[in-house]
Order: sequence, then C-alpha cells, then structure tokens
Amino acid sequence: MSKPILAVVGILGMAGWTMAGADLSAPPNSMEPVSGPVVAWVHDVIDGDTIAVRARIWLGQDVTTRVRLSGVDAPELKASCEEERHLASAARDFVRARVLETRVSLVDIHYDKYGRRVLARVVTATGEDLGESLIRRGLGRPYAGGARNGWCGGK
Repeated sequence: MSKPILAVVGILGMAGWTMAGADLSAPPNSMEPVSGPVVAWVHDVIDGDTIAVRARIWLGQDVTTRVRLSGVDAPELKASCEEERHLASAARDFVRARVLETRVSLVDIHYDKYGRRVLARVVTATGEDLGESLIRRGLGRPYAGGARNGWCGGK
C-alpha cells in the first residue's frame, strides 16, 4: 500500500476507535441534559431566579431563552405580602448588578418542566455561582423542586 492510502486507513481507524462507544444509530434525545459550560450573554433579568440570555451554541449560532437558576428559589415580585415583594426586588437588583449585560456560563442545563425556559447553574465571569450567592445573602433559599415555602411572615 502507498503511504497516502495507509495514512487514510490510519485516520479512519483512529476515528472509528474514538467513536466506538458512541451510539450513532439514533438522533440525540432533545431532552438530554447538557453539562456545559455554554457561554451566554445576559440581556434581561426577569426576577431573582430567572434571567434571559443569548447563548452561543455553535459557531455563529445563538439561541435566546430564559434560564431559571437551578438549586435556588427567590421571592416572587407578585407576592401577597409586602415583605416578600421587598425581598423579591432586592433579589432582582442583586442579580442585575452582577450579570445584566455581561457574559456568564451556563452549567448543568436541563429542560424546565414548564417548557418555556431551561434550568441551569449560572456562573459569572468571576466564577461566582449566582444561585449560591443569592442563598448566602438571604435573597434565596435552596430548592430542589416540589412545593415552595412562602416568604410572608415565615409561612
């Protein structure tokens, strides 16, 4: 065999070896989580635990979506009591000050059960985990899904 043919056979052999464990018989499941990081630009802060981003998913390919911070529950802006509304404004302002119009990394990305957004850990350019920072400052609580506890008068 000539050297160019041997080179092609070698390259194909290496490609086959590196893909040996991959199942290429079916398309990827669109509901599979993405570990990330995915670079995103924050263009809006909806509330303390939801932001709107433009994420770079491929060269020259961006997706605009809302991201719910995973692992944290922030107070609601439309709450029934003034105490929660005040905390919700403080949480939103905290998030705005850190990430609005900046680049962040999305990590551990999952579909949200409502389908209008994704769940992800959001990490700032300085390495700060946004959800953990909200919790440390009393502007959020750890949240793993299910029923939420109220913020009004300790309810």
